[in-house]
Amino acid sequence: MIANNLTIRDAGQQLRDGSLTSVAITEAFLNRAEKLNSVLGAFTTFTRDAALERAEKADAELAAGTDLGPLHGIPLVVKDIIDMEGAPTTANSEIHDKDPKWQQRTDAEVVSRLRSAGSVFLGKVTTSEFAIGVPDAEKRFLVPHNPWDITRSAAGSSSGTGVSVAAGLALGGLGTDTGGSVRGPSCVNGLSGLKVTYGRVPKSGVVPLGHSLDSVGPMARSAYDCALLLEVMAGYHASDPTSAKAPVEKYTGALTGNVEGLRIGVPEPYFLDHEQLDNEVRDGVLGAVDRLVGMGAVSSRFELPDAEFAKDASQLIMLAEAFAYHRDNFQKYWTDYGRGSRGAIGRGAFFSGADYVQANRFRRHFARTVAAAFDEYDVLMMPTMAIPAEVLAQMSTSKRLGQVSFTGQWNLTGLPAMSIPSGFSSNGLPLAVQIVGRPFAEATVLRVADALQRQTDWHLAVPPVDELMAMTGRSRARSAATG
Repeated sequence: MIANNLTIRDAGQQLRDGSLTSVAITEAFLNRAEKLNSVLGAFTTFTRDAALERAEKADAELAAGTDLGPLHGIPLVVKDIIDMEGAPTTANSEIHDKDPKWQQRTDAEVVSRLRSAGSVFLGKVTTSEFAIGVPDAEKRFLVPHNPWDITRSAAGSSSGTGVSVAAGLALGGLGTDTGGSVRGPSCVNGLSGLKVTYGRVPKSGVVPLGHSLDSVGPMARSAYDCALLLEVMAGYHASDPTSAKAPVEKYTGALTGNVEGLRIGVPEPYFLDHEQLDNEVRDGVLGAVDRLVGMGAVSSRFELPDAEFAKDASQLIMLAEAFAYHRDNFQKYWTDYGRGSRGAIGRGAFFSGADYVQANRFRRHFARTVAAAFDEYDVLMMPTMAIPAEVLAQMSTSKRLGQVSFTGQWNLTGLPAMSIPSGFSSNGLPLAVQIVGRPFAEATVLRVADALQRQTDWHLAVPPVDELMAMTGRSRARSAATG
C-alpha cells in the first residue's frame, strides 16, 4: 500500500533501498487517479502505457547501478498548458480542439529536463481555461474539486496539480503562476508550491497568459521536494529569451533548518488588516512567524506602501497581455471559450495603451519600494489567500476580480514566493502562509519553508481520500444496479 502522503524524498530512499519500485508507485497512483477522476476532476489525459514503460526502465536502471538523481523513477504530473510528448496540450479549452498543432506536442524544455532526470509522467492535469477564469461546467472538461471538501474550489489555475499532489495521485508536478496560480492551489489543497523568480525556469513550450508575468514552478508535498524539483527545472535555455543566466544553486543543500538571525518583515496594512481577511488565516501567518522567532529569527511589522495598487497593476498587465494573445481567436471562436475565461480575458480589451504603459511605470516604482524593504529584511511573510477554499457554487469571474490578492504583487516584481501550510481552519480546510524573497533567492525562501516544516506536520496531512474512494465505489455499484 502506497501512503497517500509519501514525499519525493522518502520515495527516492525507498526506491534505492529496494523496499519500493517505481512500477509499484506508478501503478498505485494511476489506479487511484483513474478511480477518483470523476469525483476530483484532476486529469485531462492519462499516459498509462508510457508511464509504466518509463517506470520499468527506471527500476532496471537503478538495479543496474545507473542513478540519474533524486527524481529517478518519481511519478509527476504536468499542468495542461505545458507541452508534453505523447499528450495534447488542451489548455482546458475547446479552442485547441480546432487546431491540429496542439494535438501532438514535443516536450517543453522544463518537461525535457525532468524527463532526462528519470521522472515518470502520469499525464496532463486540469487548469482553468488558458490559466484564467473560473471552471465552466457547460464545457467538456472536468471541473476540479478540492479533495478536503468536494463542494469547494481547488483554486486556479494549477488546479489539477494541486489536487493530484494533495490527494496522493502524484508525488509532485508542474504549475504555472501569473498572478498566484501555483500558490493558490497549493494553499487551498494543503501542499507546498513555489513561484520562482521571473526567468528562473524557461517557459518555452508553455501557453502564455501574461508574458511579462508568467513563471513555471514546482508543486509538491514539502519544501524539500520543491527544492529537488527546482534543481532540475532551473537554468537558462536559449529557447526562452526571458530565461535568466543566473547560476543554479544546490537548493537542497541550503535546507539546514537554521534560521538564526534571519530578518522577517511582516507587512501589516493591507496584508494583515484587510476586511476580507479571515481571522484564522491571519492567526496562521502570525503563528508561523512566531515559530521562526522561537528558532532564532527576528521579526517586525512594517508598512509596504501601494500594495493594493500593485495588485491592480498586476491584474491590468495580465489581462492586457492575455487579450493581446487571444484577440484573433476571440473574433473567430468567442462562444467556444468558456464564460469565465472569455469574461476575464475580454476585460483586457477595455484597457488602452496608455493604461498599460502607466501600469508598467508603476511596476518600476513598486519594485523600488520592495527592494528598499529587502534592505531591512531577508524575507517577507504574509497570507497566501485571504480565505480558505471557496464554495464552488458561489464562484464567479466578477467576484474574483474584486477580491483582495496577496500574490499578484510578487508577479509584478518578479520575486520568488512560496506557499506552505500553516494549519487548518475550524471546519478542517487548509490554511497557508506565503514567504517572499529577493530576486533569485529561492534558496532562502526554501530554507525558511523547510525550517517551518521541520517543526510542523501540516504538509503531511491528507484529505479523506479513502472516503472518496469508497464513495466512488458506491456510485459505480448503484450505476451497475440501475444500468
